[in-house]
Amino acid sequence: MKKRMLATVLAGTMVLSLAACGGSKPAETTAAAAAAPAAEATTAEAGEAAPADSAAGSWAPSTTVSIIVPAGAGGNTDLSARVFAQYAKELTGVDFIVVNASGAAGSVAANQVLSAAPDGHTFLYGHNLVNVANIAGVTDYNYTAFKLGPTFAKDPAQQLYVNPEKYTDLNAFIEAAKANPGQLKACTEVGAYTYYELLEFEKQAGIDLDLVDVGSNSDKIAAMLSGQVDLMPGAYINCKDYLTAGQFVCIGAPTEERYDLIKDIPTLKEQGVDLVYPDCDFSFYFPAETPDEVIAYYEDLVQKVLADPAAAEGVANVDMMPYYLSAADSAKNDEAIFNTIKGIADALEQ
Repeated sequence: MKKRMLATVLAGTMVLSLAACGGSKPAETTAAAAAAPAAEATTAEAGEAAPADSAAGSWAPSTTVSIIVPAGAGGNTDLSARVFAQYAKELTGVDFIVVNASGAAGSVAANQVLSAAPDGHTFLYGHNLVNVANIAGVTDYNYTAFKLGPTFAKDPAQQLYVNPEKYTDLNAFIEAAKANPGQLKACTEVGAYTYYELLEFEKQAGIDLDLVDVGSNSDKIAAMLSGQVDLMPGAYINCKDYLTAGQFVCIGAPTEERYDLIKDIPTLKEQGVDLVYPDCDFSFYFPAETPDEVIAYYEDLVQKVLADPAAAEGVANVDMMPYYLSAADSAKNDEAIFNTIKGIADALEQ
């Protein structure tokens, strides 16, 4: 049975100044100094990255490198890209600039890269959006339209947050949802990463929610704070201050295990809801005809950046985890992510 389309769009302007995964302010800026001390950033968290013993090859950038980010300035996608840009410049002397190109489920940024010269001077930096946009029907391509480069950072799959005045924990929320089928509102965006996460949560928890399209991350926060929605998937960077203030409670993370970053948050799985959703693994996507020596250069560079304790601290400081995958492993990871989310979408047609 097909899931109904999102029926509710919250009206009104909801504006908050937040460090969200995505924003609405297009910009092109050079990398900012971004590495204040942070806890628990270790080389082990960086996927055992270490400096390469020898140069990756003869290729190296001959001019400024553009890092195309499918989000506005200020969120963790943007901020982690700036960490890479800063330390990559320190290592190489090359200017790496972050170009913010939000819109159309990431396809604005993706299309810029697909049309760029395959010369190693332009790449897309992000997670899952290329695959989700395809699954949602926004684009006719997925990760296979690109040549995958290395992975640089990980953000745990978005956790589920509720208002503590309404629900004390996961069981309380599920009980309320079962008592009021189709009435409890959960905020997302049409065809977005969190949309498919919520569909699978409904299935595994045996509940039916009213999925509400509210827009950006800041709009989701505003909807939660105003009591217009009951449940919000969110990244830790966006929600930690509200957790500390007692305005939100996290009822679970759809991860296989507890990560150090969110070690006090129980997984859904350990609470009896068998949901493990893809993490946000931030990888480099290049034009399809990019030479292998370019990819090898960036594999070497990413390992060297992550081996710098200050750079690893910079990633941790934006509430993400240093995480290295080779280009080949990044491609395998994207394939697994695509298949997982597409499986959720395909189940709607049955």
